[in-house]
Amino acid sequence: MPLDPIRSYSASYGWQSIVSARPLVQKGLIKRVGSGTSVLVWDDPWIPASRPRPANGSGINFTLISGVGERLRSRGMQIDPRCMRCGMAPETVNHTLFECPPALQVWALSPIPTHQPIFPTGGLFTNMTQLFWHLPNDDRMRMFPWLIWYIWKARNDKVMSNVDWDPNEIIVKAEAESIAWTKAQERLEMAYPHTETHVEISALGDICQVDGAWKESECRAGLGWYYFNTNTLENFMGGCNLRRGISPLQAELEALIWAMQCMLRIRKLTTVFQTDCSDVVKMVSRPEEWPAFSLLLEEVDRCKRRFNSFSIMQIPRTKNTQADKLARSARALLTDVYYVNSVSPVWISELF
Repeated sequence: MPLDPIRSYSASYGWQSIVSARPLVQKGLIKRVGSGTSVLVWDDPWIPASRPRPANGSGINFTLISGVGERLRSRGMQIDPRCMRCGMAPETVNHTLFECPPALQVWALSPIPTHQPIFPTGGLFTNMTQLFWHLPNDDRMRMFPWLIWYIWKARNDKVMSNVDWDPNEIIVKAEAESIAWTKAQERLEMAYPHTETHVEISALGDICQVDGAWKESECRAGLGWYYFNTNTLENFMGGCNLRRGISPLQAELEALIWAMQCMLRIRKLTTVFQTDCSDVVKMVSRPEEWPAFSLLLEEVDRCKRRFNSFSIMQIPRTKNTQADKLARSARALLTDVYYVNSVSPVWISELF
């Protein structure tokens, strides 16, 4: 019988734990399932003194930082929800990253501007919006994701090993990671340039060519698209600029999304999209392989479902000149621009 005593001359810690619990099992510490018809998986008290975990969560989950005290307590764990570093407030995600005194000290010493009550604040999404969209155009601002990461690591080291990090050490590490990441992107661009290799397929009907323009030395990225119908000769075009993202590939994907949204507005629901960037075609075809762009690819998927017919193909860069000129010219403008029309914008001397 499994519950009969078993002698072991070199029992592991795990086996000793199992053996020590055997008397409780013999006394009836079991849950009889039987046919299973009376079992309520999410409602039955499987773990004493802990409420059941719900089957489905709600809202947005920050999966990276899911072990803070308040979240653990909300899942039924009987712990003190106060911050284990300062003990002054409930340990929420926002408190851990932005309001706890050690975190506040890191932000104050970093290049990231801190102007209360603008940043940091008591709202997690307000703080993240400030970091993503409202920082100065300065290369040093790129380090903020690594600041968040090392603030979280410092919290874990303090809680689990009672090790304190110097705030300046966090900033140095974050800056080094940011620089290394930027250099890795430059090497990636050199190793995988825009390829001219393609399988040319003649497309008929509604065609929309898209392109993004990105340059590290400029604060804006440009987006451009050129629509034409091979049968009716109807045409439209668009050019806009926006704050430069983290890579040229992001600009290419944002150009596709904007073009898709514009095609939906003018009811061109059977459009073939064309791009000279092979990676964009791969991203749309296999989005699960590009997790870093998941938010943008989710928007692509939402737009795709609204088309009656959607396809995307790669074309040579030499055949994508209109969209390229629209994107480059919009990027070079010193003011914000959003242009959609059937005629060329005045700031382009020659589009065709």
